[in-house]
Amino acid sequence: MARLKDYYASEVAPALMKKFNYKSVMQIPKLEKVIVNVGCGEARDNQKIVDAVINDLGVITGQKAVACKAKKSVANFKLRAGMNIGAKVTLRKDNMYEFIDRLFNVALPRVRDFRGINANAFDGRGNYSLGLREQLIFPEINFDKIDKVRGMDIAFVTTAKTDEEARELLTLMGAPFAKQ
Repeated sequence: MARLKDYYASEVAPALMKKFNYKSVMQIPKLEKVIVNVGCGEARDNQKIVDAVINDLGVITGQKAVACKAKKSVANFKLRAGMNIGAKVTLRKDNMYEFIDRLFNVALPRVRDFRGINANAFDGRGNYSLGLREQLIFPEINFDKIDKVRGMDIAFVTTAKTDEEARELLTLMGAPFAKQ
């Protein structure tokens, strides 16, 4: 479980310190949190869909998901403020490292025709976002028990100041970036 966390302390941090010539160990970028988000617009018609999404996220991440509510009413989408339209989970510490390890080493290689994740999805401040098309790539999800294939967004929030530092951090942690 804490294998990736120990690897960060022994291998990743010294490599980043050497590459970017940091003066203090407090300057070394770290992963703060990972946010897994599933939006399902069809939940406005059937609230049981949100329960299924929360259940799937709980199985995938090992942590209970929280329902996300609409902030504004939009008449064209038949959406009212306060309706449940998705779910999210914020992972930190050991749960985060365990999820990242399973994502990079087990789930992503199961994607059909996988050549790596996009290395250009950084936001300019050292955070990375990744979109998945289906939840079936996770081995915890039973194919027979799902009602519909849904995608999810995964955001990696780091303390890195630049995208280059964040890319190097995620690469050393095992992120399978596509060759440019």
